[in-house]
Amino acid sequence: MTAMLILDYLGVALFAATGALAASRKQLDIIGFLFLAAATGIGGGTVRDLILDVPVFWIAAPVYIVICAGAAVLIYFTAPLVESRWRWLLWLDAVALAAYSVLGASKGLAVTGSPAVAVVMGMLTGTLGGILRDVLAGEPSVLLRREIYVSAALAGALGYVVAGAAGLGQGPSAATGFVLALCIRAGALAFGWVLPTYRARPGRDPDTLG
Repeated sequence: MTAMLILDYLGVALFAATGALAASRKQLDIIGFLFLAAATGIGGGTVRDLILDVPVFWIAAPVYIVICAGAAVLIYFTAPLVESRWRWLLWLDAVALAAYSVLGASKGLAVTGSPAVAVVMGMLTGTLGGILRDVLAGEPSVLLRREIYVSAALAGALGYVVAGAAGLGQGPSAATGFVLALCIRAGALAFGWVLPTYRARPGRDPDTLG
């Protein structure tokens, strides 16, 4: 089993687990768990493959659906044992983001040969699953949280591409991108790291405009 396949399975399983944790927070039934787990686990990769115009990965290999279902069932029976499901959701999401930012960059590079496209695909693949989960579950979106999120996926994808361009093999390049994305996201969660925010005068209320 290659390093990229391990990252692929890991990313899907962990994203699916965060979807199931979100379902547990909303006290959904088992079907709700399965739906949110699948939407989160395969959502980012599905969008990536549609953009790249390649066969959607989970249709070509249905084992990914089985992984999502397994994660959903596991969380369904174990979630009550978790003291802080929101905290677990955030940390599992961080690991999944790191894995999928590398995997998305790898696939983007393999399909197009463009480093720029690879970085964008890594960023999208690493973040869209979590964004979709929050929208479907009615949770506060990760995009509206101040700590770094999308930038961590961007850094992971960029780290993978740069390491590969520097002559590192696929395994070391994947490890470089994964560790970089995870460390940045972990720092954001643990220490509240943020990027500078927009400080200009806020937009005017439309009702006051003539």
